Amino acid sequence: MREPTFLTLAALAGPPLHGYGVMRQVAVLSEGRVKLSAGTLYAALDRLTAEGLIAIDSEETVDGRVRRYYRLTEQGGAALRQETARLRSNAEVAVKRLAGWTSRPGLLPS
Repeated sequence: MREPTFLTLAALAGPPLHGYGVMRQVAVLSEGRVKLSAGTLYAALDRLTAEGLIAIDSEETVDGRVRRYYRLTEQGGAALRQETARLRSNAEVAVKRLAGWTSRPGLLPS
C-alpha cells in the first residue's frame, strides 16, 4: 500500500470527512510531508470506494455543490490494520539490523 493511500485510510479512521477534510488530515498525520492535490485525492477516493475500503457516509449541498463525507468501512479498517502490522514488522527488522550496523566496512560490531 502506498503512503498516500495508507494516510487517507488513517484519516478516515475517525469521524467521516469530506474531501478537503481528508486533505488537511493527511497533511497533519504526515507532519506536512504528504500533500494531496484535489485531483489525486478525488481519484483515490473514487478508487477506494470502488474497492470497498471506504464508503460515502452522507452528502450535503454547500454553495450549490455537493459535499460528500466519506467513512472507513470494515474492509478498510482491516486493510489499515494489516498494513500497520506490516509496517511495524518492517520497522522492527530495520531497528534490529541497525543496532549491529557500522558505517565502516569490514568492522564487526563489538
